[in-house]
Amino acid sequence: MTGRPPPTLPRRAASLLAACTLGALAAACKSDPATTGGIDVTDYRARHPIVLTDGARNLDVFPTGVGHLDPRQAADVDAFMLEYRRYGRGALLMEVPQGVPPNQVAAVQRTASVLGRFGTQNGIGVREITVTGYVVTAPTLAAPIRLSFQRMQAKVSDACGLWPQDLGTRSFAYDYSNQPSWNLGCATQSNVAAQVADPVDLVRGRPEGRIDTVKRVRDIGQLRDGKDPSTTWRQDGQTAVKSQVTN
Repeated sequence: MTGRPPPTLPRRAASLLAACTLGALAAACKSDPATTGGIDVTDYRARHPIVLTDGARNLDVFPTGVGHLDPRQAADVDAFMLEYRRYGRGALLMEVPQGVPPNQVAAVQRTASVLGRFGTQNGIGVREITVTGYVVTAPTLAAPIRLSFQRMQAKVSDACGLWPQDLGTRSFAYDYSNQPSWNLGCATQSNVAAQVADPVDLVRGRPEGRIDTVKRVRDIGQLRDGKDPSTTWRQDGQTAVKSQVTN
């Protein structure tokens, strides 16, 4: 009497089906959302972030005549010292050239004295100005008096103009990843950082200013009387906005 062969094939199929079912159930329990899209989004603001650092502000003042400031340089010094009063950290450093030709020594000394008086007129005390000297290496060239101070400024964390990967053929995996070049967006971030007057504005917003109570009361009164509270805007070069508001 011949026995039947064991049903190994149906049992293997059943085991395979059970394994596939368990795998499908385990995949259904995954809580992470699926990532769709074939493009790897790379933000240039993440590659080139704007950071706040301490940087030096410099102004070269060239002695003219017998030791005075011409109108152009006087305006530059006024703006420079106003910036120091608002944002300066530490002392205002004045570096006076040493080793200039003998016929220029008096002009340099007088210009340094004028700069000290400019500081006093702008509310900068004598103790806030540190006077030092530097050696002139080329006496034939113009030697300025250097003003400098430290202030917080916004800048890009890394240098622009870097190309870690070649713009040509690099590798098959990178060429077909559809990612932007590393340097893309660095110049834009640098320009934005340079245009920021107060770097703290990049960290937080400014508090709300005081309201114009006079204008608000007048507008409410006109609304109660059934009048139009709006102002007339005319840009004809003759009528200023201020005259329209104050009338």
